[in-house]
Amino acid sequence: MFQSIVVGTDGSPGAERAVDAAVELAGMGGATLHVVCAYKVLASSPLALGGDVPLMTAAAPEADAASRSLAEEVSTRVAHRAQAEGISTQTHLVAGDPGDALIRVAEDVGGDLIVVGNRGMSGARRFVLGSVPNKVSHHCPSSLLIIDTSGARTDTRK
Repeated sequence: MFQSIVVGTDGSPGAERAVDAAVELAGMGGATLHVVCAYKVLASSPLALGGDVPLMTAAAPEADAASRSLAEEVSTRVAHRAQAEGISTQTHLVAGDPGDALIRVAEDVGGDLIVVGNRGMSGARRFVLGSVPNKVSHHCPSSLLIIDTSGARTDTRK
C-alpha cells in the first residue's frame, strides 16, 4: 500500500486525529511514519529585523528556541507512541510554514501519502490563503488524506 507516510502535528486535538489515522495506516501497511512539526522563527523575520522593534529583536532568539523546543516535544511524543506500536518512525523539525514543511519533507523522503486534518477547511475559511490543508492540497507531491477533525474540539482523549 503506502511505504512512507508523512503527517504533520502541532499537538492540537485536531492534529492528533490526523496522527491517529496516519499511525493506523502505517501499522496496517508496514510504512515508515514521518512526523513533521513546523515551528515559527522570529529571528529572521522582517518584523524582528526592523529598527522599530528592538525588544522583538532581543527576544526573538529565546522565542525561537522555545518554539523549536515545543515542536521537538510534540514530535517526540508522537514518535514514541508510534514506535510503541512497532512502527518505524522519523521526526522532522522544520522552521517555517507548516504547509511548506509537509510538502518539503514529503519530497525529501519520497513520501507517498501526506495525512492532514481539515481544520480551517469548512465554510468560508476553506478559501483563506495559508490554510495548511488548502496549501498542501494544491501543492502535494503525493497522495493526500484529509481527516475530518471537526469533533476534535470536544474530544477529551489524549
